[in-house]
Amino acid sequence: MRAATRRVQIAGAAGRIELAIDLPQAPVRAAALVAHPHPVHGGTLDNKVVQTLARAFAALGYVAVRPNFRGVGASEGRYDEGRGELEDLDAVWRHVRAEFSSAAPVLAGFSFGAAMQAQFATRVVPERMVLVGLAVNHFAAPPVPADSLIVHGERDETVPLAAVLDWARPLDLPVIVVPGADHFFHGRLQLLRGIVAHNWR
Repeated sequence: MRAATRRVQIAGAAGRIELAIDLPQAPVRAAALVAHPHPVHGGTLDNKVVQTLARAFAALGYVAVRPNFRGVGASEGRYDEGRGELEDLDAVWRHVRAEFSSAAPVLAGFSFGAAMQAQFATRVVPERMVLVGLAVNHFAAPPVPADSLIVHGERDETVPLAAVLDWARPLDLPVIVVPGADHFFHGRLQLLRGIVAHNWR
């Protein structure tokens, strides 16, 4: 966590939701919501991929907001198989929109969080999306906008690359494949951050 990161708690449907907020040094252009991997398997807002995405967006001028889903960290409630987690994202977006007068958000997520953001995009029209290690083999992932940035590790054993390609193919969505990367992008986090920066506008 960087010095510019602050933690707050907001009200959600299941109780308090813990947020980590990274503020950009440049003028704020909008907000990015970054969702963490599966709560039951150790996913938190402190996950290294999630932190990397948040730092990438803060560097691009976004307020980067990382919630802990219900039942994780200081967030109240318990895991709800994706249903309640969408309500958490909704509560976070309402808070961010009010506090920062933000327009359409960037929706970003890793693994389970990426699947939740794909579903959340059916409720909110995003500025753009970044989906890393999208867990299409475990959760429904509806079609996403054509300019979405899909990043996957070549050697991902949790979500096989073939599964993501099968999902992306009928949607005509390009997938950026990181050679040699596993699901958690060990040793490839700076490369991941660079991919986001180099593909932004």
